[in-house]
Amino acid sequence: MDNRDVRIAILGPVEVRHGDDRSADDGQGPAVGLGGARLRMLLTRLALEPGRTIPAERLIDDLWEDDPPAGAPNALQSLVSRLRAAIGREAIESRPGGYRLAVPREAVDAHEFEARVSSARDIPDARARASALREALALWRGPALADAAHLP
Repeated sequence: MDNRDVRIAILGPVEVRHGDDRSADDGQGPAVGLGGARLRMLLTRLALEPGRTIPAERLIDDLWEDDPPAGAPNALQSLVSRLRAAIGREAIESRPGGYRLAVPREAVDAHEFEARVSSARDIPDARARASALREALALWRGPALADAAHLP
């Protein structure tokens, strides 16, 4: 599976789709089942900074706040393994001291939204600019980070 085909939505409930299965109306594959809340929170945390290694200690703090489990590094490793099984092994890279979401920045709807709004600002025609902004707004499916409200 190609990482470029993974689409991650965090502007609303967390959702992952693979673009290699074009059976859905939007040209993307069906949503991938992600399981529990902590798994969705992990994906959301990584998706906020795709391409950047997030230290394991920070992920543990973000996921468990002030109450990490005994063996928190092993619990995190287990979550990463489950996330890889759900979205594709090569989408989550192990790096020294942490983990990295290895997808293009635009594969995450929040970053695609920012890019579209930025591009729309440069469109001189008001109607075309408004149309481009409506397309950007259409990426929103509910409150941002809905599955990870407590993340910093």
